[in-house]
Amino acid sequence: MLSALDLARTLEQGSERLDAIYDGIAERIAKREGEIRAFASLDLERARAAGHAVCGPLRGLPLAVKDNIETGDHPTAYGSPIHAGHRPAVDAAAVALARRAGAAIIGKTVTTEFAFFSPGPTRNPHNPDHTPGGSSSGSAAGIAAGFFPLALGTQTGGSVVRPASFCGVAGFKPTFGRLPTVGLKIFSWSLDTLGVFGKGVRDVAFGAGLLAARDWRIDNTEAGAPHLGFLEPQPWAQADEEMTAAFDRARDLALRAGARVTTVSLPPVFREAFAAHKTIQDYEATRALAAERDLAPERISDVLLETLDEGATIQASDYDAAQETALAARRACAEVMSSVDVLVTPSAPGAAPEGVASTGSSVFNRVWTLMGVPAVNVPGLMSPAGLPLGMQVLAPFGRDRTALLAADWLETCLADG
Repeated sequence: MLSALDLARTLEQGSERLDAIYDGIAERIAKREGEIRAFASLDLERARAAGHAVCGPLRGLPLAVKDNIETGDHPTAYGSPIHAGHRPAVDAAAVALARRAGAAIIGKTVTTEFAFFSPGPTRNPHNPDHTPGGSSSGSAAGIAAGFFPLALGTQTGGSVVRPASFCGVAGFKPTFGRLPTVGLKIFSWSLDTLGVFGKGVRDVAFGAGLLAARDWRIDNTEAGAPHLGFLEPQPWAQADEEMTAAFDRARDLALRAGARVTTVSLPPVFREAFAAHKTIQDYEATRALAAERDLAPERISDVLLETLDEGATIQASDYDAAQETALAARRACAEVMSSVDVLVTPSAPGAAPEGVASTGSSVFNRVWTLMGVPAVNVPGLMSPAGLPLGMQVLAPFGRDRTALLAADWLETCLADG
């Protein structure tokens, strides 16, 4: 994999040539893209030329953009045949900000249909017989395959953290609203959140901090051992034996490395909030995709069509009640997190499932997306079969740097263990 932070440093020092980086990427794409299928569109030479013409802290490094985020120089189909060949007039806000920071757009990465459930063709680089996760399938898989050092994705349920876990990369979903969603194909305006993928936690902190114009960079910070709250099993989210063993190992390694560890349980309102997530998501998706549902229902997958039809039956009063539940849970979340620096949970129920008909379950992520809090997948642990197992680090609303510092500390801890 490619470290965006390390590459930017070597370019700044003059010890690496940008063309050499692009040549290596071209070789890896030529060797593995036919199998991995991370890209919805690709223009490596355009990115190379753009990289030489830009300035900024990213120094012309290639950035991949999930195909539900609009780009003026690449087609944006949102993972749907309805929009095949669509060319937006301008970039999404996050893409424009990335270019200002010196990024060169290498291409668009595969997303599930409208960033929902129906999977695309992307495979897991660790084992192509397994899913890479979704909906940010191509972004996570492309980082793991070494096709690019940074990528943008989105999360409505678990679409940054889960594929990052399955592919063994860092994935960072910032606090809700910290990265602009202007130019994103909205599925749920209360939940959709932009995120960043990279090789490690320091890479996503570097990239996301530039986009958000916030002090999230952590590579020059000496952080002490954090106070970690390891969550007790949640009734709605069951980990398998491999993930449970990995979770216990992460706790043991953290204790050995000097962390203060507390077992944390969630109040009952979180069970109600988990159900509220679906009500809010489906109610909003039915409205966000009203034009597609009305004009081209035959070009929508059965699973999405069923969700949109179910969403149409949700009454406004039920939606409002779900939003009230979310508000109550956010207050409870702040209270739960006040006693620790961060919470730690599994990023997914287990390793990437075999097959590509499903992108896996987001049960460990949905309620935290609803809470709007920053979430980081920490890579480093593996299943006996050689598939990644990620740990999810969560911090209070607005405490993104706290999340990144703790995640970086835990990543080092897992690597040393």
